[in-house]
Amino acid sequence: MKTYNQNNFFKHTFCEFQQVDDFYFPENTNYKSKSESAYFYTNDGVYRKSNHWGRVANCRWKLIADKNYKNQNIVIGFAKWTDFYPINSTEKLFYIEVNFEEKVAKLEPKKKKNTNHLFSFTEAQQKVKQVSHLFKNEKWARYFDTQIEELRFNIITEFTNSNKTLQEIKSTYK
Repeated sequence: MKTYNQNNFFKHTFCEFQQVDDFYFPENTNYKSKSESAYFYTNDGVYRKSNHWGRVANCRWKLIADKNYKNQNIVIGFAKWTDFYPINSTEKLFYIEVNFEEKVAKLEPKKKKNTNHLFSFTEAQQKVKQVSHLFKNEKWARYFDTQIEELRFNIITEFTNSNKTLQEIKSTYK
């Protein structure tokens, strides 16, 4: 897997920054972007001070924040160099985590959990989108004899743990 540092972490990467409340940016920050985000590099990783997270240029950077976080507020986040993952590769580095109670799915980097089935960033993104549709919409379930909650659980579980298409999986339940 690629090694990231201050020279390449901003090129097509996925990362989860942890909110940091006790770090003060020195006057001579290492870099300031056009959108006013500031960056400070250490041997272990990077601090980022910004009011926007999520889609950042060609990257996908999430902020794991405390409950008081509000979008558009300036927040400082920290990420280790080992927390960055390529999103423009075919490497299978992501799995899909599903919360059936809250009816949400999200992609996660493989380092968070040992899982048998991994996807590239693009594959995982597409599967998360399809799972979200299965949670939000119930029309697709009209043609099955099984209760929708059980059907959802079985189909989504198989879908997020295999390379089968949603159509292939649904056809086995008819």
